[in-house]
Amino acid sequence: MSESQGPRVVEDRERVRQLGSALRKTGRPVALVAVGGEAHAGHAALVRAAGRKPRSVVVVATAGDPEDPLWAKAGADVVVPIGSEGLYPRGERTLVTHPDEGLEPADEIARAVTARLSLIGLLSPSDVYAGEKDYEALVATQHAVTDLNLPVAVHGVPTVRTPKGLAVSRRNALVAPAERERAEALAAAVTAGAHVAERGLEVVLETASGVLEAAGVEPEYLALRAPDLSPAPTTGEARLLVAAPVGGVRLIDNAGVPLGIGFANLPQG
Repeated sequence: MSESQGPRVVEDRERVRQLGSALRKTGRPVALVAVGGEAHAGHAALVRAAGRKPRSVVVVATAGDPEDPLWAKAGADVVVPIGSEGLYPRGERTLVTHPDEGLEPADEIARAVTARLSLIGLLSPSDVYAGEKDYEALVATQHAVTDLNLPVAVHGVPTVRTPKGLAVSRRNALVAPAERERAEALAAAVTAGAHVAERGLEVVLETASGVLEAAGVEPEYLALRAPDLSPAPTTGEARLLVAAPVGGVRLIDNAGVPLGIGFANLPQG
């Protein structure tokens, strides 16, 4: 696809279904990137990651502007502008629930997962790409795909950050400039926690909590879990997750933590 030409825009629900059927007959991988709102650098990273699979056709499903030049620059082949009315023409009658992990609101996770599963059913992609920024929704999507035996691979893409570490996201963009430093404390907290990983769970949480406290940020939660959100292991891969209100905006962030190992001791190669 040439950048000047831009991706094809497919709006009608039935045409999206026909597109999926036609692409499957070509034998090429179909990579679905589902995003909400206006395009930003984090979304572009998802599209670029999806395009790295050989011969893949990258389809972006978005509630934002389908003509945004970012989609062409990132390498999208097709853009589908679709919201809840397009996904659920008869209304939201079905909700795929997910266990309440004590992190994000369970109903929000359920809606995010249901929307992704609806898009998977509509397009029948071979691969789905989602950002690690919304880590719980990513894990819940993987669980749903596994438990429902859906023939699709789910790929997590690392969070895109500003030079000061703030995750690129729609919510973070809403933070007023005067509150930006406090917002950056979430990223600083999970990063600081990750860098003392070899000292164990309690030190990781204490370190992250100390960074938040110093910045005057009161978290809704600060949790260390296994990658699948089960209880964190004593030694091994874990995830440090945080949520906190900053300047009237509820922010979230997370980072991988090699508990009891530390980054310096990770296997090389």
